[in-house]
Amino acid sequence: MLTERVPVGLMSSVVAPEKPTSNTMGPKEVELILVKEQNGVQFTSTTIVAPTQTKPSGEDERETWGKKIDFLLSVIGFAVDLANVWRFPYLCYKNGGGAFLVPYLFFMVIAGMPLFYMELALGQYNREGAAGVWKICPIFKGVGFTVILISLYVGFYYNVIISWALFYLFSSFTSELPWVHCNNTWNSPNCSDWADNSSVSDIYKATPAQEYFERRVLHIQDSNGIDNLGRPRWQLTSCLAVVIVLLYFSLWKGVKTSGKVVWITATMPYVVLTVLLVRGVTLPGAIDGIKAYLSVDFLRLCDAKVWIEAATQICFSLGVGFGVLIAFSSYNKFSNNCYRDAIITSSINSLTSFFSGFVVFSFLGYMSHKHNVDLDKVARDGAGLVFVIYPEAIATLPGSSVWAVIFFIMLLTLGIDSAMGGMESVITGLIDEFKCLHKHRELFTLFIVSATFLISLFCVTNGGMYVFTLLDHFAAGTSILFGVLIEAIGIAWFYGVDRFSDDIEEMIGQRPGMYWRLCWKFVSPCFLLFMVVVSFATFNPPNYGTYTFPPWANMVGWCLAISSMSMVPLYAIYKLCILPGKFCDRLAYAITPETEHHLVDNGEVRQFTLHHWLVV
Repeated sequence: MLTERVPVGLMSSVVAPEKPTSNTMGPKEVELILVKEQNGVQFTSTTIVAPTQTKPSGEDERETWGKKIDFLLSVIGFAVDLANVWRFPYLCYKNGGGAFLVPYLFFMVIAGMPLFYMELALGQYNREGAAGVWKICPIFKGVGFTVILISLYVGFYYNVIISWALFYLFSSFTSELPWVHCNNTWNSPNCSDWADNSSVSDIYKATPAQEYFERRVLHIQDSNGIDNLGRPRWQLTSCLAVVIVLLYFSLWKGVKTSGKVVWITATMPYVVLTVLLVRGVTLPGAIDGIKAYLSVDFLRLCDAKVWIEAATQICFSLGVGFGVLIAFSSYNKFSNNCYRDAIITSSINSLTSFFSGFVVFSFLGYMSHKHNVDLDKVARDGAGLVFVIYPEAIATLPGSSVWAVIFFIMLLTLGIDSAMGGMESVITGLIDEFKCLHKHRELFTLFIVSATFLISLFCVTNGGMYVFTLLDHFAAGTSILFGVLIEAIGIAWFYGVDRFSDDIEEMIGQRPGMYWRLCWKFVSPCFLLFMVVVSFATFNPPNYGTYTFPPWANMVGWCLAISSMSMVPLYAIYKLCILPGKFCDRLAYAITPETEHHLVDNGEVRQFTLHHWLVV
């Protein structure tokens, strides 16, 4: 190596001509030859210079997860929510015990996992939120707004469940839990301890835990229906405000902050469930409860309702159709193995549901044994399980306050990361669609969570439970099934399952097998269409206990459901109206990926060929 200084006049440089290549697009490497002459002797050095690749103007580098585990925990934390604890175990018990796993696993394999994989791949390849990904088929962008609206609607009432858990948590820091006896100011003359076995079958009697939830937490006795809500209760409003603050500071900086929060919120439930299981199996009657949970009755498989409930559970438990999986995966590195992620996270979700059943039924068996009643008397699902039956069981244990604190911390962590996922779907979906919001993420996040808080106030009034029930019944029922159906049709049929498979191969180096492609093109859409039809055919108006909602309330509920579903046809009409040319030209542009519009100009439209519709 020469280190002597040489006069500039004795130096010259030559740029070697670029070697011709078949690909003339993009930046090229250049060979730089430096010629230096000293005392009549020439010295040369060669350097390969690669020009810096720049992104198109206006396109910023997309944020990515700090670590791969941040993404996995976020997806698991979202998919594993309160329904895994209060819904699946009861369905399993009610529908043939272990036999229920047959239809559940069947629908998991043919629909749940393929749809889960589809959404992860869709978001990762296009690196956009739920609306932006539809640059692959612009006419379907309305389904992106559908799932964003659904996630927003769910946030209106889901955060209220977390505020109930927070209320119970604060109430647990006492020497004696407040839902043990009937001598409190909120109790009614109908309150009766379980010790009075004759009162168990009396529909007019209520346990202390039941009255604590309805009369102390909800104050539902001060309202006679949804048309008499009253003012928000300050205690629940304060708890709701704490939940909103937690959500904001978990989301305001994007996945860099939320990816760290889930290290606690996604793992804590497993620690607590394990602790509760160890304690539960030591209780008298616990084994009987677990036997009832696992008892196999294959005759129940002849009942169509069992299959329908298994299919419904799959649709909602994995979290497809909320735009969350698309939003989360859009922050992945392009080459991330989304196939492996889909298998791991969907399997963990189902195993968690099954595992939680052992915890739930060990305590239900204990309650049945302690009060000498049939298991049917204490087994239930929904809020009644986690806010009435479980607190009542915990109250009978030594050190009950400690166990109550542990249990409600678990409910908090189960709920908070699912709520984070729903909010992230809304925020990412809208920020990616309206680029001007990118620089103001903190303010936009504050706006979304504040708006959610204001609407949620209706659910913390005296009659808030009626609003909660109405939202829960209509916000994400038929509409979420419809949204996923349109999503599956748009990807597998209009964009093309072969093209989608090419995208996945470009990311992970492995093309999806024939099984996945057949599921995406035929099995999953047929399954979802069947579920949409069943959802309409088996619709029952909502009710809370003996209260029946007035017709106007049901109309409001249907308007809420239709408002999200209507985004699909409304945006399609809008898109066809704003595009230039004749109707056929506009349709061609609307169903062709935005990156291929130049092909439409040349008259090349893949979707107008028979091969596009037949290929798998």
